[in-house]
Amino acid sequence: MKIAIIGAGSWGTTLANLLAENNPDKEVILWARETEVIDSIENENENELFLPGIKLSENLKSTADLEKAVSDADILVTAIPSQFLREKAKEINKYIKENSIIVNVAKGFEIDTFKRMSEILKEELPPSIKIAVLSGPNHAEEVSRKIPTATVIASTETDLENLRKIFETDYFKVYAHDDVIGLEVCAAVKNITAIATGVIAALGLGDNATGSIITLGLREMVRLGRHLGARQETFYGLAGVGDLVATCTSKLSRNRKAGNLITKGLDAEGIMEAMHGMVAEGIMTSKAVHEYAEKNKLYLPLTAQVYSVLFEKKELNQAITDLKKLI
Repeated sequence: MKIAIIGAGSWGTTLANLLAENNPDKEVILWARETEVIDSIENENENELFLPGIKLSENLKSTADLEKAVSDADILVTAIPSQFLREKAKEINKYIKENSIIVNVAKGFEIDTFKRMSEILKEELPPSIKIAVLSGPNHAEEVSRKIPTATVIASTETDLENLRKIFETDYFKVYAHDDVIGLEVCAAVKNITAIATGVIAALGLGDNATGSIITLGLREMVRLGRHLGARQETFYGLAGVGDLVATCTSKLSRNRKAGNLITKGLDAEGIMEAMHGMVAEGIMTSKAVHEYAEKNKLYLPLTAQVYSVLFEKKELNQAITDLKKLI
């Protein structure tokens, strides 16, 4: 069996290393677009750019050649930013073999279409391809150091028990689920709330306000998810509340960091520049969700205020004042 991981950011590299260590009898290959990442992995057994300080398995190979990575792979893990997934899926389509399994870990909605990541993959890949999604409270910095973590993998198209065994280790517990929509909504929307809690933290507004914002974010997550056809109980599980709390309260969270940067006067473009290649998915997710909510008359006041600050240059203090009036 061959396993390919497409995307060598911190999470893609962490999963690639986990899979290489957990499946020594299988070929595991990581695709990266950055030549410096390939050189670092091949020469130092480390991704110094995105996952410094973590020694990688000798079983893990790397390449910048997408055809080499994808060809003959039985399982592909897509770990690239959500807004680039469709473009990369079109390239993958040239090389992917029939009946292989895609496990997507990208989080967000496509701008303009509001497609979930699994929907994009279905549109761009052959119908024989089986799709699963993986999400949970999973900071790469902790998983890569083998700190105990749990996650959820969901699909209605493939044998989840076999997939679970491929991913699960003594420090990475994997739960199977079948609510793909719910899992994808949780994964995307919690990042918007994390941006808001990053603002709260940077302004020193305290734990009480943080708790209130997390509760409001959960309410909006459930409202959108139910509208899209997800099951409500999914939002109160590991992929919902679990990931929401971890992302909103951890200093490791990129989206929380994006919220910190808002208080320094940066808008969406400025934050993306300041993060030097690290992607805070909640920025573009707030745009996608807000625009969808406006079209479909969904009441999502927290999302609306985050969007206004990031993309309409609304004054932060005014956004906070307006939010308090709206909830």
